[in-house]
Amino acid sequence: MTPPTRYAALGSSFAAGPGIPPIVDVDAVRSGRNYPRLLAKALGAELVDLSVSGATTATILDEPQLTMTGARFPPQIGGVPATADLVTITAGGNDLRFAGSLLFTAWNRVDPDGPMARMLAADFPSGIPAPTREDVDRTAAGLVRVVERVRDKAPRARVVLVDYLTIIGAGTSPGVPFEPAEVNALRDIQDALEAAYVAAAERTGAELVAVSRVSRDHALGSTAPWVQPFLPDLARTGASFHPNAEGMAVVAAEVEKALRQDRPTPV
Repeated sequence: MTPPTRYAALGSSFAAGPGIPPIVDVDAVRSGRNYPRLLAKALGAELVDLSVSGATTATILDEPQLTMTGARFPPQIGGVPATADLVTITAGGNDLRFAGSLLFTAWNRVDPDGPMARMLAADFPSGIPAPTREDVDRTAAGLVRVVERVRDKAPRARVVLVDYLTIIGAGTSPGVPFEPAEVNALRDIQDALEAAYVAAAERTGAELVAVSRVSRDHALGSTAPWVQPFLPDLARTGASFHPNAEGMAVVAAEVEKALRQDRPTPV
């Protein structure tokens, strides 16, 4: 492998790293120890980290993103340098409302009359959304468009789809703080997200680093989780269910391992 020298990272909170100090961009809730930073250091590459917590494929591609702090980020794709020789993409969870569903369910369980539960309930009037085939296709289509736009902007770049660490695993049992039916409903969204990544990789020929697979035994309720638990502190709750520092290090290591293999021929 010829090591990349200029690396651009696109994505949502599972790339940005909320809850992992130090936070180097408060508006983006972006950590100085997220997987793009760790990967860039391991590769000796210059990093353009465009990840923003709360991003969707639409805010990567076309729509400005307004954050909880009131900051306005332009579509991430505009920041990809034409000279980039590596681009990673971690998004789609918010297209399927995964993080919101997790937070809504947890707050509704522990403090159903509190301000967070009331605020989130407005976005989930029918409870946890059940993903349809159309939802999977729409999310996959968003990822496909991101890959295509990256290739237009940086034609020399190696484009890698990096999916999400497993949150709901075999050991995720009621009381974390979900009821059995909620665990199953949240797992359905997780499965839909994984399926969207597989479909996007198949349609584009982009590489897929499926960290969801290597993290099966490190979900909520496991002895060594790679994701953060539910955080009922209002100032920190947005980091709930996101990668912890160990999880981010694993993602960086898995992507580095894939990059050190020969580049596959696109199909």
